[in-house]
Amino acid sequence: MPEDAALLLEGVGKRYGAARVLRQVDAAFPQGTVTLLTGGNGAGKSTLLKIMAGLTRPSAGRVVVSGGADGAEARLGYVGHATFLYPGLTALENLAFWRTAHGLALDEDALFALLERVGLGDHAHERARVFSRGMAQRLNLARVLMLAPEILLLDEPATGLDAPSRAVLRREISDARGRGACVVLVSHDLAGDAPLADRVLALAGGKTVYAGPAADFFAQEGGACSA
Repeated sequence: MPEDAALLLEGVGKRYGAARVLRQVDAAFPQGTVTLLTGGNGAGKSTLLKIMAGLTRPSAGRVVVSGGADGAEARLGYVGHATFLYPGLTALENLAFWRTAHGLALDEDALFALLERVGLGDHAHERARVFSRGMAQRLNLARVLMLAPEILLLDEPATGLDAPSRAVLRREISDARGRGACVVLVSHDLAGDAPLADRVLALAGGKTVYAGPAADFFAQEGGACSA
């Protein structure tokens, strides 16, 4: 495993019955970087991210996760299309539930600070059922940020977000990279997310068509349009 890699894919493949979704994907994701995972519909992006998150098993190959700062396996956070929120609980109660579930030593002030961080401080005592899609996704992001993940996996997290919410999201991605986290972002908004990216992993037909520096990817003729 490369010394600076937080996560490594070795020959990862995935089948659902006779359908082959991923074919021999190899990639290394360094610490302190943002990798854009891109490709057309059906390219296998979400499936690959779920495999990286440990939510589904590969049919072939393996995922290797590096050790975290405390010597244990690196802490991993995943934001997908489902928000994993409890609609009958307030924003603050949702975070308190997940704090307990993860065994974290965070007091109410720390939870409130997380809500402030994602622009939900004024909505701390509102039930999640009344939240817009953007507000729910920001609360979902706060839930994951509570873990201070060393690997942050994001599957189209900007879906349904307004411009201010997208700005919050991109700020948190940049901050995560700044503290040394490995961030992998599935995105269809390459124009908006390109400034965040250090690397690009592009898939087509379940196979890797590009893996390398973002600058080289976007410099290729038509590269920014390949998604």
